[in-house]
Parts: sequence; C-alpha cells; structure tokens
Amino acid sequence: MTHYQLVSQNQIRSWLVVSGFMGFVGLAAWVMTVGFGFGPDMIGWALVGGGLGSILSYYFSDQIILGISGAREAKRSEFFDFYTVTENLAASARLPQPKLYVIDDTAMNAFATGRDAQHAVVCATTGLVTRLNRAELEGVIAHELSHIRNSDMLLMSLVSVLVGMLALLSDWLLRWSAWGGGRRRDRDNEGGQLQLIFFVAGLALALLSPLVAQLIQLAISRNREFLADASSAALTKNPQGLIRALEKISVDPEPLEAANKATAHLYIANPLKNRSDAVGWFAGLFATHPPVSERIKALKALV
Repeated sequence: MTHYQLVSQNQIRSWLVVSGFMGFVGLAAWVMTVGFGFGPDMIGWALVGGGLGSILSYYFSDQIILGISGAREAKRSEFFDFYTVTENLAASARLPQPKLYVIDDTAMNAFATGRDAQHAVVCATTGLVTRLNRAELEGVIAHELSHIRNSDMLLMSLVSVLVGMLALLSDWLLRWSAWGGGRRRDRDNEGGQLQLIFFVAGLALALLSPLVAQLIQLAISRNREFLADASSAALTKNPQGLIRALEKISVDPEPLEAANKATAHLYIANPLKNRSDAVGWFAGLFATHPPVSERIKALKALV
C-alpha cells in the first residue's frame, strides 16, 4: 500500500464514522423530543446551547491551550532544528508557517492547535526537540502539520458541538419531564401506545446517548491520528522517521505535567502515560489515542 492509498483509506474511514455519528445524533434527538412530548424547537435550543461553548473554544483554543500548558514562544536561535524543519515542511505542504511554541518539560510530546491554517500553532516539549534527531523530528512535525492540513481542529469542533447538543438535550428533557414538562401522553388509544413506545425509547436514549456520543467522539479522534500518521509519511516520504519517533515516545515513562484529561487528545501520544487505556478492547473504547503498536504497524506497511 502506498502513502496516498493509506491516506485515502483513512479519510474514507473517518468520514464514514463522522457521517454515522451525525445520523445517530439526529435520530437520537428526534426520538427523544417526540418521546418526551416536546417540539422540534427543543433541538434548536440544544444545538445553540451546545454550540456556543464549542464555538468560543474553537476561536480561542490556541490561547486557552497554550496558557494551560505553560508554553512559551520558540525562538529560531534557540530551537534551530524545530524552526527550520517546520519551515521546510510547511512550504512542502503549501501551508502558512505556523507559530511555534515549546513547553519546558523533559517528557517527549507535541500537539497542534488553532482554528485554521492561518492561525495554527505547533507546540513541542523541549524533551522532544532535544532528544529526537532531525529525521524523527520531521516525522512528528509532519504529523502535526497534517492535523492542520486535514482540518482536524474544525472537524473535532463540529463533533464537540454535536456531543454538547446531545448532552444538553438529554439533560433538559430528563429534568423537564421529571417536572411534568412536555405534552400530556394519552395511553388509552393506539396513538398513546405509540407515544409510550417513543417515550421508553427516548428515555433510554436520554440516559445512554451522551455516553455513546462520547465514545464515537473518541473513535473519530483515534481515526484522525491514523490519518495524520499516514499524511506525515506522505509528506516526508520517510515513514521510518515517524516510526522511530513513536517508538522513542512510547517508551518514555515520564508523563507531561502540563497535560490533563481535557487536553490529552491533542498530543501525538497520550501525555498522561495512563497505560490502562490499552488493556482490553472495552477499555480501549475510552482511549484518546490508538495503541502506538498499531500505528507503527500501519506505518511499517509503507516501508
């Protein structure tokens, strides 16, 4: 399989998951509103409520994340390889030069953020930029630039809006129904029996759909990591660089102190070093990243 075939395969897989997720959200929202006896305007209010926070986060994500991470601007004179590698790869990818930041930490990791290519940021730990050779650094930076070129920040913001909408809608319907909201349900006729079926289905979805939506969101995030790996190999024409970088990052036992559960999904590898997310298929459903061994296996198929 070539680099470009792997990229295409991962793009198709990602968009199939996203399309299925959007269909699930739409169907769940409709069943819940019908089941609880509310009109379609409730979906609109939930979409507005769920979207506002995600949109604000989308526009100010770089400032928020850099502030949380304690990152500082990377100077060319201090981090020459980091700077020149990014310049060369951005030019090859026909992307604007992103702003570069570093986190003073010996742990090895990196992430990209920003709402679009014109406002993009690539941030790496000092441990990563000093402990990887130039070819390995190229693999990591190409991975992060691929997130920018593939519009992953925009996609995940859209997914976050839908997850937030579903969570708010579920919470509102459960609370309002408990207080007697919604239309009166008449169970004495055939229409009432159908309404009862919708109510039971809506109740089940109200309780379970936020969890299901979060699991799908994590699955999309994992798929985008595979896509960024493949895109990195296509950009550098050297999968071995990223393979060696991932091997070094995966055996580094040091967690990144600046990272937390809210930002962990942004990094090239799990910065919390929580190994429990790799034990068993069920636990893997809650992982922010696919296992490094699977990522390396996919990249080795290109060598």
